[in-house]
Amino acid sequence: MSAQREQLERRAFLMFLAAVSLAFGAILWPFWGAIFWACAIVVIFAPLQQWLQQRLPGYPNSVALITLLLCMVVVVVPVAFISSAFIQEGMQFYQRLDSGEFDPRQVLQRLRDAFPIIDRAMLEFGISGESIRDDLTAVVKSVSGFMARETLVIGQNTFGFLISLALMLYLAFFLLRDGDKLQDLIVQALPLGDQRERALLQKFSEVTRATVKGNLVVALVQGALGGFIFWILDIPGPFLWGVVMAILSLIPAVGAALIWLPVSLYLFATGAWISGTILMAYGALVIGLADNVLRPLLVGRDTKLPDYVVLFSTIGGISLFGIHGFVIGPLVAALFMASWQIFMTDFNQQQSS
Repeated sequence: MSAQREQLERRAFLMFLAAVSLAFGAILWPFWGAIFWACAIVVIFAPLQQWLQQRLPGYPNSVALITLLLCMVVVVVPVAFISSAFIQEGMQFYQRLDSGEFDPRQVLQRLRDAFPIIDRAMLEFGISGESIRDDLTAVVKSVSGFMARETLVIGQNTFGFLISLALMLYLAFFLLRDGDKLQDLIVQALPLGDQRERALLQKFSEVTRATVKGNLVVALVQGALGGFIFWILDIPGPFLWGVVMAILSLIPAVGAALIWLPVSLYLFATGAWISGTILMAYGALVIGLADNVLRPLLVGRDTKLPDYVVLFSTIGGISLFGIHGFVIGPLVAALFMASWQIFMTDFNQQQSS
C-alpha cells in the first residue's frame, strides 16, 4: 500500500510540477523576446566576459556590468542611430509618395512599356493593369492618413520596445553574473543525462553565436554595399534602401535582390541603361558574392548545418517568429540534428552491447 501511495504521490507531484511550469511559462510568454535576446547577448559576449574575469577575479558584478556596457556601445547605440536615420528617410519617402513627386503608377507603366512580357504575363494570370494602377493610387493617397492614424500606435510600440530593451538588459546582467551557476542548475534539473544536456547547451551557444554574428555581418555588408551603389548612382534614399536590403539579407540567397533587382529593371525601363547595367552587375557579382561567400563561412561552417537547411530553417523561423526567427530557425534545426545524432549514437551503442 505504501508503494502504491508513493507512486500516486509521485505522479501527482509531476502533474503539479508540469502545471506550475506551464503557468510560469505563460506568465513569461509576453517577454519571451527579451528573455531570448538576453540569453543571446550572454552567449555572444561570453568570450569578452571570460577575458574580463581573468583580469578582474573576484568582481563578478563589475565584470557583468562592464560587459553589458560594452554590449550597449557596440550594439544598442548603433542600432538606435540607424533606426532614427531609417525613420527619417522613410518619412521623407512617404512625403514624396503623398505629394506625387514619386508616382508608382508611372513606374509600373514604364516597366510595362519597356518589358512587354509583363503585359503578357498579367493577361495570362488574368491581372488587370488598370486595377493595379488604381490600387497603387489608393495606397499612395492613404499613406498620409495611415501615418496620422498610426502615430499613437507607433508611440505605444516604441514605449513597449523600450520596456523590452530595459528588461533584456536587466536580465542579461544577472545572466552574465550567474550564468555558470544557472547552467549547472539546468543540467542538474533536466532528466536528459548530464552529458547530453551539456552537449545540447554547447550546441545552443555555438549556433546562437554563429547565427547572430554571421547574419548580422552579412546584413551589414550587403546593406552597406547596396546603399553605397545607390548613392553612387544617385538613386533617392540610399540609406533607406541600404537598411531595407540589410534587413532583407537575413533571408539567405534572395534577400537583398528583392530591392536591387527591381530597381535595376526600372533603370532599364527609363532608358538609364548604363546605371541599370552597373546596378545589375554590381548586385549579382558584389552584393550576391558577399552572401554566397560570407554566409557559408560565418553561419554554415560554425553551425555545421548544410546551406539548404540554413535557408529553409531561416525562412521558416522568420515566418513563425518574425525578425527573431533568423536566429530561432537555425537554432531549432541545429538542436534537432544534434538531438538525433545523440539518439543514434546512444541507440547504436546499446544495440552493439
